[in-house]
Amino acid sequence: MPQAPESAIMSRSFITLNRAVSVDVCVSVQVVTAMGRTWHPEHFVCTHCQEEIGSRNFFEREGQPYCERDYHHLFSPRCYYCNGPILDKVVTALDRTWHPEHFFCAQCGAFFGPEGFHEKDGKAYCRKDYFDLFAPKCGGCARAILENYISALSALWHPECFVCRECFTPFVNGSFFEHDGQPYCEVHYHSRRGSLCSGCQKPITGRCITAMGKKFHPEHFVCAFCLKQLNKGTFKEQNDKPYCQGCFIKLFS
Repeated sequence: MPQAPESAIMSRSFITLNRAVSVDVCVSVQVVTAMGRTWHPEHFVCTHCQEEIGSRNFFEREGQPYCERDYHHLFSPRCYYCNGPILDKVVTALDRTWHPEHFFCAQCGAFFGPEGFHEKDGKAYCRKDYFDLFAPKCGGCARAILENYISALSALWHPECFVCRECFTPFVNGSFFEHDGQPYCEVHYHSRRGSLCSGCQKPITGRCITAMGKKFHPEHFVCAFCLKQLNKGTFKEQNDKPYCQGCFIKLFS
């Protein structure tokens, strides 16, 4: 068969169709949600120190975030003892705030028990130290008076301490005698003052005879042998005893 002329050969065009393919790219963006708002992490910072808060605890005040350190430093109550911020439990006393471990007796340092504390000049004291330091003292034992007392001789006394300072006998009907600021029963008052009768050992409240460095009721100044009443100027002394003239001669001449 005869070949077709070269000019008669058809040229074919081959066309490749490229389809457009759509690809979804997921971009992960970190955010902080706090105080009802969202933040870039680098923008969620402490209002005071400007440090990024991140995942740390924070506090809100007037719509602003604060890191835990700055919040306590700026706004937490201060301990009156150490001036440090109180982060947890607080004791409120004497119109001040305290760490529980810093609220103790100003004298002995002990913590207060169920009986509480007593205040003096803005300081807290346990019951024992408060009364030891500031309560009136008993004129007898010098210990603190906590309850009932007797006022006498410009002093205060426990009722059980207001007794004769010599024999410790309570006073009948509250009657006592004073010597050098101390209370005495009648007998020991006169004993202290040297006004007991050397004959009967009872107080001399009226006339007396002074002889041999002693005092006597007139009726008790008698001869130690015959027991007759003596006059002050008409007796003889022997072995610290008085004798009438007759008995002295009879016994010692």
